[in-house]
Amino acid sequence: MSQHSADPAPNTALATVAAHRDWWREAVIYQVYPRSFADGNGDGMGDLEGVRSRLPYLRDLGVDAVWLSPFYASPQADAGYDVADYRAVDPMFGNLLDADALIRDAHGLGLRIIVDLVPNHSSDQYEWFRRALAEGPGSPLRERYHFRPGKGENGELPPNDWESVFGGPAWTRVTEPDGTPGEWYLHLFAPEQPDFNWDHPAVGDEFRSILRFWLDMGVDGFRIDVAHGLVKAEGLPDLGTHDQLKLLGNDVMPFFDQDGVHAIYRQWRTILDEYAGERIFVAEAWTPTVERTANYVRPDELHQAFNFQYLSTDWDAAELRAVIERTLEAMRPVGAPATWVLSNHDVTRHATRFANPPGLGTQIRTAGDRELGLRRARAATLLMLALPGSAYIYQGEELGLPDVVDLPDEVRQDPAYFRGAGQDGFRDGCRVPIPWTRSGSSYGFGTGGSWLPQPAGWGDLSVEAQQGVAGSTLELYRSALAARREQPGLGAGDSVEWLRAPEGVLAFRRGGFVCVANTSGESVALPAYGRVLLASAEVTEADGEAKVPADTTVWWTVD
Repeated sequence: MSQHSADPAPNTALATVAAHRDWWREAVIYQVYPRSFADGNGDGMGDLEGVRSRLPYLRDLGVDAVWLSPFYASPQADAGYDVADYRAVDPMFGNLLDADALIRDAHGLGLRIIVDLVPNHSSDQYEWFRRALAEGPGSPLRERYHFRPGKGENGELPPNDWESVFGGPAWTRVTEPDGTPGEWYLHLFAPEQPDFNWDHPAVGDEFRSILRFWLDMGVDGFRIDVAHGLVKAEGLPDLGTHDQLKLLGNDVMPFFDQDGVHAIYRQWRTILDEYAGERIFVAEAWTPTVERTANYVRPDELHQAFNFQYLSTDWDAAELRAVIERTLEAMRPVGAPATWVLSNHDVTRHATRFANPPGLGTQIRTAGDRELGLRRARAATLLMLALPGSAYIYQGEELGLPDVVDLPDEVRQDPAYFRGAGQDGFRDGCRVPIPWTRSGSSYGFGTGGSWLPQPAGWGDLSVEAQQGVAGSTLELYRSALAARREQPGLGAGDSVEWLRAPEGVLAFRRGGFVCVANTSGESVALPAYGRVLLASAEVTEADGEAKVPADTTVWWTVD
């Protein structure tokens, strides 16, 4: 499992991953958070060499592509989402040769590689920004960001009332080269992440060059961070509310989801289409509605957009059906696949979300009922993988990992935690390095401990503990992904046929396949639709009837 694959010849690699046309319409894409996946050099921090060593595991799991969170050169003020050099690998993760070897090995195993791109903001250590500060007011480099004079008698107030997603004002005042307080710059996230001004042509030129750099390296696509944030409303108008953070993703904002972003993505699409092998763009776009999200995946723009409405839906049949229907309806006119996701590096793992009462959101600080959460998580996974379109898996969810909710305050590293407002700042709980072995200083993550402490008992959830064990969550994922590849009724598509079902139960047919998800707290009796293909818990059948336990999803093949 930890052995490197042989470096394939480039033409073999390309042939391996290019065989499946429109692969992205039904792809299962696995998110790797590099610092927490596998540590290749024993320094306690995950790296590209570690990821490369575990690629055979991902192939055997049955995923189609691997999405890597940022590994670029960065001061790490926000876990690499503050990029200082978009064409270099941060030394903590390796170097460009490691990235090249990773891409080649992945292709040789039939896996595609998607990298994160961060175009909304740079690091404050990015060359442009450092020069903009050093050159002072009037510097042409300041025009590539949003520098403004402050309000008030002496410019002591921010230029407008926008708030940072991480809490506090979205503006920071700089000290000019002569030592005096000066202009302010915009940062929708941390102060170390100044927002680019996408109205300046140099910004677009730079990112088109960055795209080509990585496409020439062989990557198969880009996940676009804050894809909805690049363009700001003209004049940067005040928002006029003191509850801005509660509105994020739920209301029209002058700094998010502006129509001007779409012209940028149409330009990008022309570049991508020049390259062979069906490379793709995936948008992280928080929008007020799934219909607004659909604008990002029109035929001449991006290929996919994350479905955050689905991720934030409670384990409730009526709510799930509503968001499934609305998602499919919104994507159908633009011809884009729906995407489905339950966890990522920014939200509480769904095994913990579903262990708690509904309505607590996606940042939860209590462990809840672990057994209930795992049962629901397994059922939710089978439901997600049965839906038409593409699915995303976050590393470790295939092990049923819970969020680590009891990390001591002194080990936390989420920048939002130290801001005292904004997002709750407890994202470290889903970023704890995953366990590979039953024992060892870091349960097989590496030989030198781990950058976030792993809980006692982590080894019981490890790959080693679950591999080959019937009924384990890991084997459930492997079986589900194998069945998804084999069943013609699964994967790509844009519709489901809903079947009659008791309250609290979802039932739908796709070709010769039926999925039933019982979200109620009671077992239910249903028709036995055919042969049970897979179930998240044990199902009993007698006299043409199936008894489906509470919080269980079943897949049937229908004659």
